[in-house]
Amino acid sequence: MFPETARRLKTAAPLFCQTMTLNEPLLSSAHGASRSAQARRHLNVSCCRTAKVPPRPKPRVRVEIPGLELVTYGERMHFVPGLSKPVYPAWERECKDPRYYKSPPAQDMPLYKEKTCYVFNQRTNVLEGVRQALWLTKSKLITGLPPQLLSLAQSPANQIPDQDEHVQNAIKHARFWDTTEQRPRKATYCYTLLYNLLHLCGRLQTSHPALGKRILAEKYTLAASWKRGEDLFQVRGQNGLLLNSMTPLPQLAGGNEVAGTADHILETFYPVSPAIDLQKVQLYKMENFTGFRDDYPYPHAHTLYFTEAQDGPCKLLPEQLRAKMIMFAFGNALARAHTLYGTKPQPVLDRPITVQAVGTNGRVFQFVVFQLNTTDLSHDEGVKNQVWVDEDANLYEFAKVRPLIKKKQVQVPAGLAGYQPETFSKFLALYLNGAV
Repeated sequence: MFPETARRLKTAAPLFCQTMTLNEPLLSSAHGASRSAQARRHLNVSCCRTAKVPPRPKPRVRVEIPGLELVTYGERMHFVPGLSKPVYPAWERECKDPRYYKSPPAQDMPLYKEKTCYVFNQRTNVLEGVRQALWLTKSKLITGLPPQLLSLAQSPANQIPDQDEHVQNAIKHARFWDTTEQRPRKATYCYTLLYNLLHLCGRLQTSHPALGKRILAEKYTLAASWKRGEDLFQVRGQNGLLLNSMTPLPQLAGGNEVAGTADHILETFYPVSPAIDLQKVQLYKMENFTGFRDDYPYPHAHTLYFTEAQDGPCKLLPEQLRAKMIMFAFGNALARAHTLYGTKPQPVLDRPITVQAVGTNGRVFQFVVFQLNTTDLSHDEGVKNQVWVDEDANLYEFAKVRPLIKKKQVQVPAGLAGYQPETFSKFLALYLNGAV
């Protein structure tokens, strides 16, 4: 009896040592000198005491040996140690339930294609910004808006009575009056300011009847496809607020200026790929759709309006916002050109198509005018499209509910400060284009 008892005590001795090691920190936790040693004992003894998560075990690989029948516990209908787990065929419902729909593999879908297509959508954030958009659209960049466009808002006949006062009231309404919060959100005042400015421009309809032949469209879907080099590209998705017109915009560049773009050399950004940050898809359809039916009475895209807060958490820097404006203005013009002239590439369009774009974050405005001169975009030679860009135009500097005070001195007073009327003149000029 005694030799057997001694043998069992020797076997249990290591367990007693571990138990003492586990209980030691609980008994002496009040002594600060032994905290480091206790922490080391925690890590060496038990992963449960230190909240360590054990690694997930690797799934066992099921090996199938040809010629041998797998013995399972399926017929017994309960787990039996030593027998394999049965494999049952997938259960299929008799009726179709959309909650549990499983899509087939991509290779089995009718729209699957081996060649990859690069898609620019409303949330694309391109790395190279405007330079990348110029290469994708085969365009020449011109800084500033055309002089003939800016001159539209300089004439007193094309201005709103008490214009500056009304514009400042529109800003104050968006920033101060149309909210119950101490500081309104950008998503709120950005939309309010844009609609206020459009409402002010619409007051000129009495003196310019052509302004009544326009309509605003929101949440329409655009699709435009083209080939650039050996790659396929698409502009697809919903984009901002679109002002449609019954009549197209006049072209800004004459025939000689359009022909002179053939000597322009497109800028490259090697080794960066031109398709970087674009969505790669293999389920697509090469289609061109303006978003409206053929019998729509306002078929011509006039101006696109973008706001910084329209895509929710997807925020773009000013450079990327301008690239997005160029791409969607190009997409609307290209879809319209394919409707008028067909999908066959045209080296030079008989009548170039012009589309404008305005982007804002509620304070800073971006202006883009795009003129589509050609739909032959597969190579870099020949006539190029033209883009006029006016960037970072401040409508005002500050709109403070409370004054900004530093070192007991007022740095920025409360209210609207730094109003710049030139920015609204550009906004009004783009709105009046085609109606004067």
